[in-house]
Amino acid sequence: MDVVPSEGMKWHHPTLRANATAFPGSLLLEGMHMTRQRDPAWLAAQYNNRARVPGHGEILARWAQDSAAVRSAVPCRLDLAYGASPAERLDVFTARQAANGRRAGTGVGAARRKAAPRTQAAQGAPLMVFIHGGWWRSLDKSDHSFVAPPFTAAGGVVVVPNYALCPSASMEEIALQMARSLAWCWRNARDLGADPERISVAGHSAGGHLAAMMLCALWKRLGDDLPADLVKSALSISGVFDLEPIRRTPFLQPDLRLTPQSVRRLSPAGFPAPRGTLRAVAGALESEEFLRHNRLIRRRWGDRAVPVCESIAEADHFTVVDGLTRADSRLQDLTLQMLGLDATN
Repeated sequence: MDVVPSEGMKWHHPTLRANATAFPGSLLLEGMHMTRQRDPAWLAAQYNNRARVPGHGEILARWAQDSAAVRSAVPCRLDLAYGASPAERLDVFTARQAANGRRAGTGVGAARRKAAPRTQAAQGAPLMVFIHGGWWRSLDKSDHSFVAPPFTAAGGVVVVPNYALCPSASMEEIALQMARSLAWCWRNARDLGADPERISVAGHSAGGHLAAMMLCALWKRLGDDLPADLVKSALSISGVFDLEPIRRTPFLQPDLRLTPQSVRRLSPAGFPAPRGTLRAVAGALESEEFLRHNRLIRRRWGDRAVPVCESIAEADHFTVVDGLTRADSRLQDLTLQMLGLDATN
């Protein structure tokens, strides 16, 4: 059956059967002993990334500082409303062409990258929506403007939306807000210089979960004008796809207020594979649970839907995001490929 988070929005979701084992999202902690699954100390050690990375405060401060510098230096339109609530605002960073006809910010492998064909340019730039992380309960779009310049320099449009945070909003409401932001992007793509047929989503951590959710949205339930394949590709950086262990993690549950029912509605690993594709990456230095999530989504959705499932060497839960800004990084290459800005894609 289809599951309705709120206000009529639906997601691709398997039929719930009497046999709970037939539902992939019932107890997804495969290969783990049940006592470990229920051990609060172990779960905290696995999911408390700020405790795992002592330098996280400096990293987050750098992101905010770099983001402020980006907003003051590059063409952007800030705090555009995609919905009625104060939280439903987004920032748009517009595409720009580099000098001498080359795409900028390509670094290693630049020789094999070419500008988009003239016919594509005439149709509009690819558009990427980047969804921030923070366990659905912290951080802000203004902390993540720093991700935009490499992709706007390469000829893309980057949109960074905000969403209401838990516990003031439920996770289902947050997912619906992100769907609204994508619908807004599709309806306004031409005004942004973008092609509505070339919309992708990327996200980090909780944002990686939401990016996978967007691949599974039933867009016609949100608007008759929307195409069924509004999101054709997504990139999840350190995403979580199985929310059962999150529900059992004491430092998160008071804010997230997950129930067994909402876990089923919101765990992408329990959904049928979408028509679009997901690139799934995580830092090689992340906890075994984050690495498990990354492998899990490929096992559940298969190689066609998840053509990339990789760990990024020498990266933890925070430094993995920095790869988006480095011209010599695998993560930037994967993102450019997703946007169709790499001739090898």
